[in-house]
Amino acid sequence: MSNEMMYQRDVYGKTLIELGKENKDIVVLDADLSGSTRTAFFACEFPDRFFNFGVAEQNMMGAAAGLASCGKTVFASTFAMFATGRAWDQVRNSICYSNLNVKIVATHAGITVGPDGATHQALEDIAIMRVIPNMTVIVPCDGPQTKDAIKASLDINGPVYIRLGRSKVPTVEHKEPFKLGKGEVLRQGEDVSIFACGIMTKFAMDAALELEKNNIKATVINMHTIKPIDVVIVREMIKKTKAMVVCEEHSITGGLGCAIEEVVAECACAIPLARIGVRNRFGQSGDETDLLKEYGLQSEDIVCSVMKMLKK
Repeated sequence: MSNEMMYQRDVYGKTLIELGKENKDIVVLDADLSGSTRTAFFACEFPDRFFNFGVAEQNMMGAAAGLASCGKTVFASTFAMFATGRAWDQVRNSICYSNLNVKIVATHAGITVGPDGATHQALEDIAIMRVIPNMTVIVPCDGPQTKDAIKASLDINGPVYIRLGRSKVPTVEHKEPFKLGKGEVLRQGEDVSIFACGIMTKFAMDAALELEKNNIKATVINMHTIKPIDVVIVREMIKKTKAMVVCEEHSITGGLGCAIEEVVAECACAIPLARIGVRNRFGQSGDETDLLKEYGLQSEDIVCSVMKMLKK
């Protein structure tokens, strides 16, 4: 694991400039949060291709659909809570129903938003984006993978939801090039498979190192693409390992855990599966580290879950 810490949103802003230089049809929209989402980087470089809609997220998504219908590649950004909650109608009916080329890059997702509290901590966004037809859902785990995801989203002629956090995150030592819809194996082991996305990927790797001290070998999979889910790798892990643990900074309802459970349910073979995530609770204001502990989203929580599963 690398110790380099990055803001994913910084990487997003810089990547937008890079792409904007290559493609003059890229336009960027924001809802009065460009300083936080870092779309301000693009606004400074290409002011004629940046539009600030103020606190009007629904209008922004409607305009994104209109611009995309005219041949533009649209990046629309705001906080995850507002992009997916406040503007869900427009995302579903204006963007996804017509399969328009809009990339919704939402920042400040999950419990690690910290002091902003429950109203700003999107814990349901993966679920409500995953359920919409035509939508691709990506949760990159670090800075470099954020850049890869943004670039890869251009290969999809349709809507994409990319979920980013607020805080700096450590850079993972990647073993494979980024490929949409393909889980990345970070570590090999035959006892348990640990699937994770976003910030939980780092905690999954930490947990695997701790488990190895107890002679428990874990395969760790960075499941950066939630939809379409990598069915092949899930089926491989059913055959290869004795149990599965799925980790996400999101509600256990409707997110990565449910996506993997759906694959398991359709297979002939059963496997014990545990989920690490937020369990039927809203977020709350607090320090990021304290909140991760309160909601059971630390590496030690993953270790405990694996130990309990294997004891059974």
